Amino acid sequence: MSSVGDLSAELELAISAADVADRITKVAFESRAFTTERKLDQSEVTEIDRGAEQAIVSTIVSARPHHSVYGEEFGVVGDESSDWQWVIDPIDGTSNFVRGVPVWATLIALVHRELGPVVGVVSAPSLGRRWWSSRGTGAFADGRLIRVSDTRSIDRAQLSVTFNAGWDRLGLTDRLVRLQQESYRSRGYGDFWQHMLVAEGAIDVAIDAVGLAPYDNAAVQAVVEEAGGRHTNRSGARDYTSDTAISTNGLLHDEVIGRLC
Repeated sequence: MSSVGDLSAELELAISAADVADRITKVAFESRAFTTERKLDQSEVTEIDRGAEQAIVSTIVSARPHHSVYGEEFGVVGDESSDWQWVIDPIDGTSNFVRGVPVWATLIALVHRELGPVVGVVSAPSLGRRWWSSRGTGAFADGRLIRVSDTRSIDRAQLSVTFNAGWDRLGLTDRLVRLQQESYRSRGYGDFWQHMLVAEGAIDVAIDAVGLAPYDNAAVQAVVEEAGGRHTNRSGARDYTSDTAISTNGLLHDEVIGRLC
């Protein structure tokens, strides 16, 4: 892939936008001062999701007026002809946020039209954790350089699998169950967290739910790849716009994909 040059200023902007979002989301989560609605797809949304997205967009657009921004709640704003698009999820894990489970995060990625995600920030303030990366500089967790594991066999691997009806419709639930049974240990960490655990080397494989969107994938793909792992759809294609996502340490990736095809 061709170079995109020094991305340090873009990473700094993404981190600043995450700081802005954290100040909104963490206070609301702790105070429980919000209301919940259902969107057309029946997923949950709060005014905190919308307010955080507006604050992130404002921060980015004022600094990069010639880029576009694509968010979960308000779609695309800015220059849609630009090669650069910021892809954001103000609260990944809204169901957890609503129920008081602290596993939720703001996801911010910078995507290049040809190269895909090149900057990623995943900020989980209620966990007290933050992960980030930019192309060519490595991935970090709370300032510490991180790397995927070197596990080479499924029977020694630790997995995270998120089951949902989408896997049933694809006829693949039984294959996921067998994969779990043949692994060393399987849990269901869910959402962004499972992918960040792969990036840290804490687990070896993360298989997400069916029905994802670009804003679920872009930031986590950037971090996993810079940590030395692979993040693809269930067919093995590197595509952050896909509705499925599998992260691995890279060594196990082809085998996992093969078991699901």
